Amino acid sequence: MTVEHNLRDALIQDIIVRLYDESLPRILKCLDRLSEEQIWWRPNASSNSVGNLVLHLCGNVNQWIYSGLGGHPDTRERQTEFDTQDGIPKSELADRLTTTMLRIKPVIQEVTTEELLRVRPVQTFEASGTSILVHVTEHFSYHTGQIAYITKMILDQPMGFYDGIPLA
Repeated sequence: MTVEHNLRDALIQDIIVRLYDESLPRILKCLDRLSEEQIWWRPNASSNSVGNLVLHLCGNVNQWIYSGLGGHPDTRERQTEFDTQDGIPKSELADRLTTTMLRIKPVIQEVTTEELLRVRPVQTFEASGTSILVHVTEHFSYHTGQIAYITKMILDQPMGFYDGIPLA
């Protein structure tokens, strides 16, 4: 195995852990704990609800990884992610997010070193495959934190993300 291949494998494994083992389960836990009304609650007109953030993550992940990295058509309607104010049950939001994440996983796992280095247009940017993966991972994590914060604010309860893990 070459150093490049080892580096590629390490990057992909870390991306998978951050997206699938950490962030996705945290969002699903938040959705599960909130009521239908609570997922669409906004603290003010300039802020997003948990529902909006889930729709936004689906759109971002599809656009950047499925289309940008995977070469599939880009059908994103970004503003709709923020304009929606209710009407989508939390079970459907969870299904949309889970389905989106299942759709992109093979794209991530099968990306070649050459594709990680190739620059291509995504949204209004030019990004390498590596930049796409880093962008999506940090963006997903950022909004996972917002979703967790909103959930804790509404419920006034700890989320228990690290329960059973002896942190030093």
